[in-house]
Amino acid sequence: MREAKEEACVDVEVGPLAFVYEYAPHLNLKKFGDTHTLVMMFECKRKEGSIPKLPPTPDPHQIGVKWLPIEELQNVQLYANMGNHIQEYIINRRNIDLLEEHKLGQ
Repeated sequence: MREAKEEACVDVEVGPLAFVYEYAPHLNLKKFGDTHTLVMMFECKRKEGSIPKLPPTPDPHQIGVKWLPIEELQNVQLYANMGNHIQEYIINRRNIDLLEEHKLGQ
């Protein structure tokens, strides 16, 4: 809830764990830096009446906030490259144990 509010000024209801993502610098030629990262991503639903927008002080690399149909996700470059995993989750509603950056492909 905090991240959605912080990054997109939107209120969400948090559901089940959808993904665990790991970035290990030594397995990825440090392409995203030196910090080993483990992220838990949850299925969330936007609360009725809550409209996503840029926060008053956005991340310096953040250029906008946009809600889009899941079918358009393939046209968006994501960090990490997991758009197809997100689409598969939406269709099958099954958890994926661990997504490792060095196994995601380009």
